[in-house]
Amino acid sequence: MTLDKFFNPSSVAVIGASRQKGKVGFDILDNLIAGGFAGDIYPVNPKAEEVLGLKCYPDIASLPKAPDLAVIVLPAPYVPDAISALGEKGTQAAIVISAGFKETGPEGLALEERTAGRARAAGVRMLGPNCLGIASTAAKLNASFGAMPLPGSIGLLSQSGALITGVLDTAEAQMIGFSAVFSIGNKADIDEEEVIRALADHDGTKVIAGYLENIIQGEKFIRTAEQVVPHKPLIIVKAGSTRAGAQAASSHTGSLAGTEAAYQCAFRRSGVIRANSIEHLFDMAMLFAEQPLPAGDRFAVITNAGGPGIMAADACESMGLTFARLAPETEAALKALLPPAANIHNPIDVLGDSPADRYAQSLAIVLKDPGVDIVLVLLTPQAMTDAVGTAQAIAEQARGCGKPVMACFVGYSKVQDGIAVLRQHRIPVYREPARALAAVKAACDYVEFCVRPPRVVRRFAINRGRVEKIIRRHRRMGLRLIGEQDAKDILQAYGVYTAAGDTAHTTQDAVRIANRIGYPVVMKIASPDISHKSDVGGVKIGLRNAQEVEDAFELMMLRVGQRAPEARLDGVVVQEMVVGGKEVIIGMTRDAQFGPLLMFGLGGIYVEFIKDIAFELAPLTDEEATNLITSTKTYALLRGVRGEEATDVEQIAECLLRISQLVIDFPEIAELDINPLKVRQLGQAAVAIDARIGLARAEE
Repeated sequence: MTLDKFFNPSSVAVIGASRQKGKVGFDILDNLIAGGFAGDIYPVNPKAEEVLGLKCYPDIASLPKAPDLAVIVLPAPYVPDAISALGEKGTQAAIVISAGFKETGPEGLALEERTAGRARAAGVRMLGPNCLGIASTAAKLNASFGAMPLPGSIGLLSQSGALITGVLDTAEAQMIGFSAVFSIGNKADIDEEEVIRALADHDGTKVIAGYLENIIQGEKFIRTAEQVVPHKPLIIVKAGSTRAGAQAASSHTGSLAGTEAAYQCAFRRSGVIRANSIEHLFDMAMLFAEQPLPAGDRFAVITNAGGPGIMAADACESMGLTFARLAPETEAALKALLPPAANIHNPIDVLGDSPADRYAQSLAIVLKDPGVDIVLVLLTPQAMTDAVGTAQAIAEQARGCGKPVMACFVGYSKVQDGIAVLRQHRIPVYREPARALAAVKAACDYVEFCVRPPRVVRRFAINRGRVEKIIRRHRRMGLRLIGEQDAKDILQAYGVYTAAGDTAHTTQDAVRIANRIGYPVVMKIASPDISHKSDVGGVKIGLRNAQEVEDAFELMMLRVGQRAPEARLDGVVVQEMVVGGKEVIIGMTRDAQFGPLLMFGLGGIYVEFIKDIAFELAPLTDEEATNLITSTKTYALLRGVRGEEATDVEQIAECLLRISQLVIDFPEIAELDINPLKVRQLGQAAVAIDARIGLARAEE
């Protein structure tokens, strides 16, 4: 079933309607009537014959017909039976306003699960519970206990009902309108993904905005956003994403990655526009809803004061936008129009005494310039400023011009009337230039995202069976951590070069392995319980002969046993010493919502302190693998500084792609570290010096 009955029902029942003003059951019924809903309204209350002049029904079964939409305002324990009764009546859509479900603890969670089960069995789609309700302005439907929003083209969804009341109050003050408002509450049935799809299909919605605290089905959300975003912008305020996403992780990646990193990657991958506040969300939503999309990022400013113009120029450069270079004919026309003291270059200063018609004519000239994609009109209230007249002039010139026009009226009481005129004409207006530029940046990024080529993920020929055998063996033994040598075997199966070596259990083993590899060699303690080997004396480098290897083995086993007495010691890894090159880290941790999260950054022992790292979700494309590298400061070192030869960045990118394929192919891999990966000069293969792989629990 679609959500059509929520947008445009022909009849609504309020289950739990109240005669007492101030009760939620009264307010919802009152809002339905006051909003002008033209369909049938059925109050249900066994103790009343009428409420607010409407005939009241004792129960759901006694209703004259099945309502298209039911709004349930009953104590939580009575909700499951109400849902079942609605299903028997033939109603397919219900909003559960009632609280007292999973937000209250285990008993509430059990009640919520029972309610959702009843809804599925009865064929009733349920919004909530614990929500504010919905509003659909085209249908004049306010099935909530909040205010009726102004009509407009922004579709809003929110996980917080209380936040909606504040949002609508703020929006009304700024004359921002909505097509529909959905409070999704606990998401027991209908979740954010389904509401986003419904708003994407809704003709009256031009842009989708939302406030979310969590996303349960991350990969499903990404797929939905990828389908929706090319047709309608999706702007989200995401709260509650600073808690560590892998508190028990033992790898470098797990300790460095958190929920926030996964959300950033997911939004970037799917084209979701991230707002950092409700104010920021409105700034962007106004532009998307009320102006055409920009053809490019070339920005022009018209101002009556130099300072704000310079502020706009600074913001433009800091955000990576282009400050438009005006065409010679544009500057000639401005020179002929403006006083001699005016500045005809961008930013165009029409001077503090500018009347409204000077603004109008200047704006008309600039809008005709083919090298200008967006125009911001700045106004500061000076003695001779006509804020209202200037606002009317801006609105007239912007109408039908095909380019986004925005305003920034700096001040408060002296510009309020002008701002009101701009908002009446649906011109986005901002209090300061940086906010306007941030909205433009979002619009330009959105246009760029929509024209990007399709993502293509490259696949490599690999030895999958070799990896399956190693994982099966560890599962049989009840081991979750795959030791260094087996981890390297897995990497080799996927085409990643590793340093030659083997695990020694005795001094004789160590010498034999070293002789086979050739000197110098490196020795490292082999233990599933020790992540930072050097901290416990578990690393020796540059061993040049058999005697040094023997001594190192005995001393290492002794010292590590003393410093980490609880750790299991499986011997010592003896491996070739790879000289030269730079150390980087490649890692992966599996996010609970969004799946494998890959990491790249500066490697070695300082990774957790310097934290020059970047993240991206698997699977990676070639471009995403390259961007993962170039987005770090480490990239500058890899290119070579002060005469150093550049390292082979393409080798790192290919290694990232191979690891991406590995962790997609094997969802049982929960975390992975290659630290360090030695990268050398062009043409020389990158080599995994150390590796660590952790498996998910069997039940996961």
